[in-house]
Amino acid sequence: MADTYYKNKTILITGGAQGIGLGMAEAFAKAGASVIITDQDEEAGQQALKRLQDQQLAARFILCDVSSEAHVKALMQQVGEKYAQLDGLINNAGLADPFMGTLEELDVERFDKVLAVNLRGPLLCSKYALPLLKKAAHPAILNITSTRAFMSEPDTFGYTASKGGLEALTHSLAVSLTDPLIRVNAIAPGWIEVGPWQKESEKYEPQHSQQDKAQHPVGRVGTPEDIAQAALFLCSDKAGFITGQSITIDGGMTVKMIYV
Repeated sequence: MADTYYKNKTILITGGAQGIGLGMAEAFAKAGASVIITDQDEEAGQQALKRLQDQQLAARFILCDVSSEAHVKALMQQVGEKYAQLDGLINNAGLADPFMGTLEELDVERFDKVLAVNLRGPLLCSKYALPLLKKAAHPAILNITSTRAFMSEPDTFGYTASKGGLEALTHSLAVSLTDPLIRVNAIAPGWIEVGPWQKESEKYEPQHSQQDKAQHPVGRVGTPEDIAQAALFLCSDKAGFITGQSITIDGGMTVKMIYV
């Protein structure tokens, strides 16, 4: 975004230490925002913080497990002690390993944990961020869901259910948070390559075959920057007439018929 909209704005990104979250954190900070990264991985969080600070970007890291109500309460208290308001909340934190084995093998505790982080977490963060969001002129909540909310591979029960629930939570929040207005939207990413955006111990060099690329009408796999650019728009006043919507960003993959 070429303008100065995000100057003096504060953006909180959960799960902001790696992958799509880190890509968004860097983009918002470069656009002038003060960015608060939360993550339950302290190693990744400290590395992300250093990455942004080395670029002279305004950032802060707070350790938080978004599935814990006590953690989220403490997080928002810390944010409120340092910042006058919260202009944007991006609910990005999630457990992203989708495969759980067959239904007969399903570990119900693991299923519950995925829903606790991926669905309960955004609800808790939205609830406890509300007083800070209400202090902003044009506040916005952005939920990061997945194209797996609309389509499935076998044995991905928890991840698919949680992302589908988050899609529904998005429009439920949007029609609930109208006085004062807090716009709530979602981005559903498709295949996003996060290898270069992981913490040092887990970084890898992407290797994509021609078949991988050909699954996407745009001819490539996505990157965190693709999601970040849409997030910058949706959290700004340029998107002031958009709420309760989910935008799929997948290079066209989900609209292409593939026969195997």
